[in-house]
Amino acid sequence: MKAGIVGLPNVGKSTLFNCLSNAKAQSANFPFCTIEPNLGVVNVPDPRLEALEKLVNPERVQPAVVEIVDIAGLVKGASKGEGLGNQFLANIRETDAILHVLRCFDNDNIVHVDGNVNPIRDKETIDMELQLKDLETVEKKLDKVKRAAKTGNKDAQKEEAVLLQIKAGLEAGVSVRALEFSDDDYADFVKPSQFITDKPVMYVCNVDEGSAVSGNAYVDQVKEAVKGEKAEVLVLAVGTEADINELDDYEERQLFLQDIGLEEPGSAKLIRAAYKLLNQQTYFTAGVKEVRAWTVDIGATAPQAAGVIHTDFEKGFIRAEVIGYNDYIDFGSEAKVKEAGKMRVEGKNYVVKDGDVMHFLFNV
Repeated sequence: MKAGIVGLPNVGKSTLFNCLSNAKAQSANFPFCTIEPNLGVVNVPDPRLEALEKLVNPERVQPAVVEIVDIAGLVKGASKGEGLGNQFLANIRETDAILHVLRCFDNDNIVHVDGNVNPIRDKETIDMELQLKDLETVEKKLDKVKRAAKTGNKDAQKEEAVLLQIKAGLEAGVSVRALEFSDDDYADFVKPSQFITDKPVMYVCNVDEGSAVSGNAYVDQVKEAVKGEKAEVLVLAVGTEADINELDDYEERQLFLQDIGLEEPGSAKLIRAAYKLLNQQTYFTAGVKEVRAWTVDIGATAPQAAGVIHTDFEKGFIRAEVIGYNDYIDFGSEAKVKEAGKMRVEGKNYVVKDGDVMHFLFNV
């Protein structure tokens, strides 16, 4: 699962990406791996993993990961191929969620591509380009569907109605994610089309150091503008995060954070937020060889969770032994949890909860 960082040129996208690439601001346990210059695999900071490590004392620890893509800056006309438009749109189509960086700080030394700071205008510039690309997609699909609908095909008629709703929304400047559909219509006609503006989005408001804790007037404007969008808003002082990364000493970094009123680096919050945006949650396996965080979709069943470890585990699934994270911490070990009767045996229909500590029994 990938989250793509998007935005206009000079809003802080690459600085943010580089911040995420520097593990010092998080913890020695959470390194970052750059696969390509613009693609990185970031480990998800999770205090629960550290707590389990202290109790189990395993040979190794493996956190959950999320892929972050730094996508080239978009300009007006991208939907028609302006600038790196075609590359931008191809890259963003391959991501599962969007981290949309908006410039929410004043600095005369950093030139804004449109001459002045206006995060709402910037947001609308990118929204419009993505909506135009989706409009192109929906019009192509409508050409095919209308012919089938005229023959009396009921499914085609349903799809035509949904596509016309999407077309009307896009023409009015409304992204697909902000439209309302029945569950069946969404599953049958919307999701398979993979509209760019249907991807979940988080607006990252890049602010100055003084606004890192409470935001500023620009941030307030963004929050007001995205109220009906089913979108998250995160405040991050990207330049300050870069300064924190320059400090080699952990204690110095903590003092820096305290001085500006933060308990942890904003980049750590961003990684966790991106993980949730991708509809992901974590379950754990805990043994002397390894304590590991595994990534599953929210709503995954026990066999699906087992399949993340190995496909054979899912095929031959018998049952799962499950300990709630809080029970594991409260009792201090798997043995003591068992003694207290707090270990549960769950079958194929069990829906995994975030933080479950699991052990699978299977037979192939």
